[in-house]
Amino acid sequence: MEKRYQVFVSSTYADLHVERQEVMQALLELDCIPAGMELFPAANEDQWTLIKKVIDDCDYYMVIVAGRYGSIGPDGLSFTEMEYRYALDIGKTVLGFVHREPGVLSASRCEATDEGKAKLVTFREFVQKKMCRF
Repeated sequence: MEKRYQVFVSSTYADLHVERQEVMQALLELDCIPAGMELFPAANEDQWTLIKKVIDDCDYYMVIVAGRYGSIGPDGLSFTEMEYRYALDIGKTVLGFVHREPGVLSASRCEATDEGKAKLVTFREFVQKKMCRF
């Protein structure tokens, strides 16, 4: 029987909607099963518990980082960063894709606040500590 790999795709959502769709299509063409929070219906569980369960069930974790930091969770980190840190903590194989020149992105696809920009820079640097593609 042929093995199919499940890949959790994480990124900020609104600014990378098109890119996420392209990645998910590419994964399907590679006979992988893409997973991401937009593919799951609301559940009785709290959001973070559901996210962790889905990541646990995946073979790989992929993060895409561009010009936004993302929705902030209860601990002050974005859900994207929380997911990335969780995947690392549980030893999941992590694939990182970082926009080479976020300064060329339109303002609507970038952080508007100084705090958000600073958090994004810190997160980008953290992702780049492991092998990643630009």
